[in-house]
Amino acid sequence: MGRKYCISVDLEGVACVAGTYGQGLAEGTRNFTFAINQGTREANAAAKALFDSGAEEVVIWDCHGTGINLDYSAFDSRCKFIIGAGSRLRFPSIDESYDGVLFIGYHAYDTPKATLAHVYSSSTFVSHKINGKEIGELQLDAAIAGKRGVKTLFVSSDDICVAQAKESFPWIRTVETKKALAWNNCISKHPDAVCEEIYDEVTKLVVEQDKMQAYTIEMPFELTVSYKRIEYAQGCNLHNPDNTPFEVVDAYTRRGILNDPEDYFRF
Repeated sequence: MGRKYCISVDLEGVACVAGTYGQGLAEGTRNFTFAINQGTREANAAAKALFDSGAEEVVIWDCHGTGINLDYSAFDSRCKFIIGAGSRLRFPSIDESYDGVLFIGYHAYDTPKATLAHVYSSSTFVSHKINGKEIGELQLDAAIAGKRGVKTLFVSSDDICVAQAKESFPWIRTVETKKALAWNNCISKHPDAVCEEIYDEVTKLVVEQDKMQAYTIEMPFELTVSYKRIEYAQGCNLHNPDNTPFEVVDAYTRRGILNDPEDYFRF
């Protein structure tokens, strides 16, 4: 039986995308239309490489914003798509039937100079820590897949996100799309060159994937969330396993215990 893969597609990390000052990468900003097109091209390059290497099924998860971004008609016609929002599942449909997940266009967690760095919402959060260590949505999404035994195989993004990915998943294949200079500033490779690199690296990972691993977080774990506004911290609705609210660390920070990475999205 052929293998089955999920390609999770964000937009901040794709080639030639830097966002708009004070707004990031949102619908209506100048760089957004290009980001949609380039995210489509980069994800499709990965999908083609998988199919050309014998994949039976490739599912594209459009996970930026509300999940309706990419040009689905431009993909290889064998692809399937997870689109939209509202299911209250962070990683819809992911289960043991997948052989691996690839992350296209993701971004770094908050750190100096990383292009468009944030965790889930650049207007809401300052940082997320698991057991005292900074993590991003890349790590949380990989952990949700990993608890089902689904391997993390590939990441493409700026140099800072790629470095964070290699620290968390040292076995993976990567493509560096650009070098970050500041939150809205980067030196990018040509969009065509990035698509070619993605195709080549994904082709290589298929040969190596039996040696790759699923990323897991030891459970239960301590989660610390720092917000950008005091009122957001006050409105935090995260709860410990005994249903008590997360403790108040300071005016901006809440801390508690979760049994499962998916519990973060259930409250």
